[in-house]
Amino acid sequence: MVKKMKSTTSRATEADKSSQLASSVKDSAQQIWLAGMGAFSKAQEEGTKVFEALVKEGMSLQKKTQGMAEEKISEVTGKMSAMADTVTSKAGQNWDKLESIFEARTAKALNKLGVPTAKDVDALVQRVDTLAAAVSRLSKSPAAKAPAKAARGPKAAAKAAPVKKAPVKRARKTTAAVTAA
Repeated sequence: MVKKMKSTTSRATEADKSSQLASSVKDSAQQIWLAGMGAFSKAQEEGTKVFEALVKEGMSLQKKTQGMAEEKISEVTGKMSAMADTVTSKAGQNWDKLESIFEARTAKALNKLGVPTAKDVDALVQRVDTLAAAVSRLSKSPAAKAPAKAARGPKAAAKAAPVKKAPVKRARKTTAAVTAA
C-alpha cells in the first residue's frame, strides 16, 4: 500500500505544480495585458507631444533641404550664366569674323567694278584742297601777277579780257538710249 500512497501523493504534487504553473502563466498574461493597456494609454497621452515633435523635426529638415536646394540652384544658375556669356562672346567673335569677310568681299567686288573707295575719295579731297590752297596763294601773290603783265606789256595788261568759263560738255544720247526712253 505504500506504493499506492506514493503514486497519489506524486499525482497531487504534480497537479499542484500544474496549477501553480497555470496560475503563474495566468498572472503573466494578465501583467502583459495590463502593460499593453498602460502603453496604449501612455501613447494616447504622449501621442500629441510626439506628433508635434515629429512635425517640428520635419519642418527643420524641410528648411535644411530647401536651403541646400537653393544653394544648388544658385550654383547652377551661376554656371549657366557663365556658359551663356562664353557662348555670347564666341558668337560675337564669329559675327565679327563674318562681318569682316563680308566687307572684304564687298570691297573686292566694288574695286573690280571700278568704284572708288572712301580712302580714294578722301585722298582726292585732300589733293583738291592742296591744289586750291596753292592756286589761292598764287593768285594773291604780287610776284605772280608782275611777270604776266611784263610779258604782255602795259597796254596788253590793261586790255586783258575777262576769263571765260569753259563750256560744260553734255553727254550725247545714243540712239539706243533715245529709243529706250
